[in-house]
Amino acid sequence: MFSKTFWRLLRLSRQLGVRITLIAVLAIVAAGAAAVIDPLIPDRLVERLGPESVMPILDILSTSMLAVTTFSLSVMVSVHRSASSQVTPRSHRVLLEDTTTQTVLATFIGAFIFALVASILFRAGVYEGGASVVVFAVTVGVVGLVILAILRWIDHLSDLGSMDEMIRVVERRAENSLLFWRKPPHLGGSPLDDGIDAIPSDSAAVPADATGYVQFIDMAALSHAAEADDLDIYVSAPPGHFVLTDGPVAHIVGTPSDIEKTSARIAQAFTIADVRSFEQDARFGFVVLAEVATRALSPGINDQGTAIDVIGRLERLLWRFGAEVEPDEDIRHPRVWVPPTRAADLMHDAYAAIARDGAAKIEIAIRLQQALARLQKAQDTRLRTAARDMAETAHAYAEGALPLAAEREALRRMRGLG
Repeated sequence: MFSKTFWRLLRLSRQLGVRITLIAVLAIVAAGAAAVIDPLIPDRLVERLGPESVMPILDILSTSMLAVTTFSLSVMVSVHRSASSQVTPRSHRVLLEDTTTQTVLATFIGAFIFALVASILFRAGVYEGGASVVVFAVTVGVVGLVILAILRWIDHLSDLGSMDEMIRVVERRAENSLLFWRKPPHLGGSPLDDGIDAIPSDSAAVPADATGYVQFIDMAALSHAAEADDLDIYVSAPPGHFVLTDGPVAHIVGTPSDIEKTSARIAQAFTIADVRSFEQDARFGFVVLAEVATRALSPGINDQGTAIDVIGRLERLLWRFGAEVEPDEDIRHPRVWVPPTRAADLMHDAYAAIARDGAAKIEIAIRLQQALARLQKAQDTRLRTAARDMAETAHAYAEGALPLAAEREALRRMRGLG
């Protein structure tokens, strides 16, 4: 379980501007280092690789990289718009964190900046003697990196923004956040199995310092605050929960020396933003996948194959959730109590909208019943119950929406009701 600071650095590293800035700085440093290494270059290399050998390459590199970068950015914008309209608007945020696209674009821009800075330094007379040899060597390395980036970019464009790739990425992000909850359970805190209703009535509420969705909880910071003031902290707003300013994000049981200061420290452990995120929010991935399926079922798209694919992926995730947690998973923060991610909530996020919007399509209704029948055999008792309840709900939707009596009868037989 990592800290809030590490989480912020991780999120920062996934931003395109950060990678571009880092590679641009490296390019400037590489261009400037040539003047420092100049005295170490043998004269015979200086005679062979003078400025006239390097300048044409730098001119070609700067001109071509500017054009390639502009083209790549236009492709990225087009893919983002297409994915937002065809898959789900939430896919835009997933694409923004595509590390392959970010690395490729950063390489192109870094190469352009290196070539531009080196050309300026040559024409300004800063480079003398052996500096051109160093610039030539670095330029060869940069050209090699650009070639690799172009090959990687061409391969990546074949999948970038496609329906299959977006569904795979969202499923992978959903699985990661699900495992974040399961290993260790309850984010490493003590289980508050009965939810926020089990919070002691004599507890004091900790107000939120912003309005929005809880994206991240720094469990180590909460545990430290609990140990320092001899408190028990009950989380009432887990990741994905929407809170209002001054609304409760947690409750404390104990008598801290300075209640306002302690409350402020606890509130700072909660990261609140305008949108949900995948890292700790186990339910968000299910919501996004369900959105993909319901959009595919809309009359304007009518892509039932995608909906069936998503049903299977959701089934796989729920089955993974219903597996038993390994017994050696310990409670790392015993004085921080966290409500569980309930199987019924995950089941609702996954299949409720699909059951409603696909009720009039017999192939969707049957595939959904097949998935729910298998989930009723999961190890987790609560997941089995949730699957049984959702199967009844989905059947009720289908009974009211299927146009043909033969289809309704086929669905009943499939469920063993006919």
